[in-house]
Order: sequence, then C-alpha cells, then structure tokens
Amino acid sequence: MNGKHIELFLVEGAPGALTTAEISGWTGHVLSGPRSDLANIMKRAEANRNGAYLLLGDDDEAVGGVLCYIGRTENFAKRFRDHDAKKDFWDRVVLISAKDDGFNEGHWGYLEARLVDLARQASRVTLTNDQTPQGRKLSEAQVSDMEAFLEQLQIILPVLGVNAIRVRSAASVAVPPAVVDSPVFSLTSTKLGVAATAQSNGGEFIMLAGSLVVGLWAGTGKSEGTQRSYAALRARHERLIADGSIVVEGAVGRLSRDVVFGSPSTAGAIALGRSCNGRRAWMWPGGTYADWENRGLDE
Repeated sequence: MNGKHIELFLVEGAPGALTTAEISGWTGHVLSGPRSDLANIMKRAEANRNGAYLLLGDDDEAVGGVLCYIGRTENFAKRFRDHDAKKDFWDRVVLISAKDDGFNEGHWGYLEARLVDLARQASRVTLTNDQTPQGRKLSEAQVSDMEAFLEQLQIILPVLGVNAIRVRSAASVAVPPAVVDSPVFSLTSTKLGVAATAQSNGGEFIMLAGSLVVGLWAGTGKSEGTQRSYAALRARHERLIADGSIVVEGAVGRLSRDVVFGSPSTAGAIALGRSCNGRRAWMWPGGTYADWENRGLDE
C-alpha cells in the first residue's frame, strides 16, 4: 500500500477553524472553514479562483444528519454573497481549487457533475441541489486528469471530516488492501427475521444495502443509563426509517442503501432492536468480527 503525505495547516492555529489541505505532488488545494469565518474566507486568494465547493450543514432529518450543496464557480467570493442570502442551512464550507489555476470552466463543470454523482452513490448526506449538473465534454486526456484529481480528493476530504463523496468502492479509486481484504460479515436471527451483512471499510463499519433488520426498535432498559442508551438507538432507527434508509416491510425493515456505523455493536443493535456485542455477534467464515480484528497477531 502506498502512503499519502497530507499537509494540513490550521490557518488560525485552532482546530475547527480555517484549515488548508494538500497532498504532496497533487495540483489540488482544499480550504475548509466554518460560516462564522466567512469574512476571512472571502479575503483569501482561494475565494477568487475557479473551482468547486461544498456547503455543509447539520440536520437531524437529513441522511447522515448532514445537508450538502455542491457547486462550482469562477469566483467563490461573489457566489457566496448570493448563497449567504438564499441558503440558510450551511454552517461550514469546503473550497476546492488548483494551485496553478490550470483548470478551465469545462474542467470544473466536469468535476461538479462527478461530485454530485458520487454524493448520490455514497448516500451519506442529503443533497439540496435542485438540478443535476451536466458534465462538460472533455478530451480523453482531460477526463483522465480530472479522474486523477478526484481520486486524491476522495482521500483528502474524509481527513477533513467530510464524507459526502466517500463511497464503499469505485472503479476510479485506488482501494487500500485493508478494504479489499475485509470479508462480508453476517448477523442473523430467525426469530426476528434479521439477516444483515456488513463490511469494514477504512475504519468504518458499514451495514450493506439489502440487509434485513427489525422493523420496530422495541428494546427497553432497566437502569437509567441503559434507558438513555436505548432511547438514542431507537431514535437512530426511527431516523433511518424517516429518511428512507430503512424501508419497513411488515415486521422487518430492509436497508435501501449502505449505512455507516461507528462500531459493529451499534450496527448490531440497530439490526436486532436490542443491545449487541458486535465483536462477537457479526460472523464470517473465519469466526467472529473479533477474530478478524485480531488476525495476524499470533504470526
């Protein structure tokens, strides 16, 4: 596996504030920052270049709890004045540009369309784009350049905490061996009608589309702490139903998309409607998820 040298610079010396990100040898440049720093963002050179951008905002009813708008412009500063007046949902922005300003409007139009397409494939956010951008016609060589640019972008954005275009697999992305080697884990309960599958991907645990889970999360707890934990799990199950991620069919629910969880235990609890030790409950031909985690330790 080839490593990546990513350089992050905290412009104001504080996490969560203005941050620039670059990959060694890459022509791209990324600037991210909160809406509260909009005045400082507008003064920067990046805000006056050709490029693409993402507007992001938290929303409990959105897929993944995030609303996202993807666009492109010849001048971010001018476009943001319009967005500031007409789009209230966003609280952080990501600007994508080229250090040598070597891409033209056609390149950025192509990238915009690909970003929207990947965001829809990933299904990690709710897009607020009213229209589907039409990618510009580029030469074969130009398409190759933009796909190579996008490949690096798919690596650098998650480092900044932006997972809008993070897909489980894509032909245009160099997939690390750790991802390829992940088996498909299964979790079943004949009594509950649960038949779920999942994979580990880049530090995430992803329950796969088509998995069958409980249609109603009915777990209860005796202690106050357990009751709070169960209430949070029930609320998440209900949000997944509300945003269409779980389609209820009688007593069971079917995942309409891949859903990312922070741990196998959370994924197992959502699937079973009760607490779950995911490291023991999820299985693969070699044993439990815990066995897979510990692979190679005795070598």
